[in-house]
Amino acid sequence: MGKLNNQKFVQIPLGKLKDRLEQLCEIYGIHLEVTEEAYTSKASYLDGDSLPKFGEKPEGWKASGKRIKRGLYRSRNNLLINADLNGSANILRKVARKLGIDLNRLGRRSLTTVARVRLWKLPQLNSVRRIPHFQ
Repeated sequence: MGKLNNQKFVQIPLGKLKDRLEQLCEIYGIHLEVTEEAYTSKASYLDGDSLPKFGEKPEGWKASGKRIKRGLYRSRNNLLINADLNGSANILRKVARKLGIDLNRLGRRSLTTVARVRLWKLPQLNSVRRIPHFQ
C-alpha cells in the first residue's frame, strides 16, 4: 500500500475498546472471557494441535498444518479450511473447558465457509407498527 497510505491508518486504543466492551457486557448480562491467543493461527484445530500459552512454547513444538495463503489453511491431511475460522476455533478451544462449551460438533464443515452478514443489506422489517393494546 505504500508509505503514505500506512500513515493514514489510525491506531485503535485497544485498552479503551476492551473497557467499553466490558461495560456493555455488564449492562446486557453477557459474560466476557478475555484470553491470550498465542499460536492459535499456526496450530491446526482439525488435527488437535496443542495450544501453548504465550512464552511457554515447548522445545520443538511444531504445528501440524500451515497457512498456505491469505485466508487458507491446510491441515496435516491436506484438508483446506478458512484460516481465520481455524484461528477462531482454536481461541474457542482455549476457553471451552473453562466455559463448559462442548466442541464435538465443530468439524471441518463449519470451518470451510465463512457466513457473510452484510449489515447494510439486511431485509427491511415489516413497516407495520405494533401499537400496544390497552383494555
